[in-house]
Amino acid sequence: MAALLETKPNPIAAFARGVVRTLLAAALICCSGVMAAADDSLYRAQTVVTGQGEPNRIIGFGACLEDVLIKVSGQPMLAGDRRLAAYKAKAREFVSSFDYHDQYAGKPHHDEQGTRDRPYDLTVAFDQSKIDGVLAKLGLKPWRSQRPALGVFVEMLHGPKDFIVTSDGTQSDLQRDALAAAAGKRGMRFVLPDSAALTRTNFTAAGLLKMPPAQLSAIVAPQGGEAILVGQLVWDDKDLGWVTRWRMAWRGKDYTWQFRGVTFDEAFRRGVGGAAQVLSGNGDPGRSK
Repeated sequence: MAALLETKPNPIAAFARGVVRTLLAAALICCSGVMAAADDSLYRAQTVVTGQGEPNRIIGFGACLEDVLIKVSGQPMLAGDRRLAAYKAKAREFVSSFDYHDQYAGKPHHDEQGTRDRPYDLTVAFDQSKIDGVLAKLGLKPWRSQRPALGVFVEMLHGPKDFIVTSDGTQSDLQRDALAAAAGKRGMRFVLPDSAALTRTNFTAAGLLKMPPAQLSAIVAPQGGEAILVGQLVWDDKDLGWVTRWRMAWRGKDYTWQFRGVTFDEAFRRGVGGAAQVLSGNGDPGRSK
């Protein structure tokens, strides 16, 4: 009887094993799909073009190529790099697909404009191996490791107005959108403190730059913030732009970088870009030229 019990097939157990194998296979497929999608997003970029004509499309390809090279490598100093001119001139050779979105979709054409003069969002996907090859020729490599989510604290000082950009404050709407655009452009994730968290910790905008990273980390860690990026943007009437300072502590080292006379959109791009440069091991943004 014991021998029979050991050798007799158990249909229920067999069925259970089959279900487990199916679920595991589905999980692996799902996980690999998510990883592939996240990786593919690094090789896509978007820009605005006028109409769908080839001349403007070629220009758009070049702009997107530069963005993708920066996003994949984590090296913002590629922006405006003269070495990219030759690659941008033949950018369509690296394109795997592209599509348009009409910004005026659903709105009637004006006079004889048709689709020629309408603004379009041009989204371009590039061939991964070809982009990696270009980076290799530039002495860079893809930043493939998991990218830490930035916990971002930014003080905006404009005359009598002095506030922290938060995830829920209405006065932060424009800055929050600009930060999201900057993070997307550089392939980064970020979290912002909410107003309640700042209130609980007696947080003040004026004291931001004096607060230790550990104290800031405790505020955004519950939302997934891993690397702390601190910025201060002060409006300067003479420059007609923002005087900006950024700082970041990472792996026992402090980094600072600053510039002036830019919009807050550009300030956020440089802030997030500098953080990406540090995290990807591409150098100190405060010493880059």
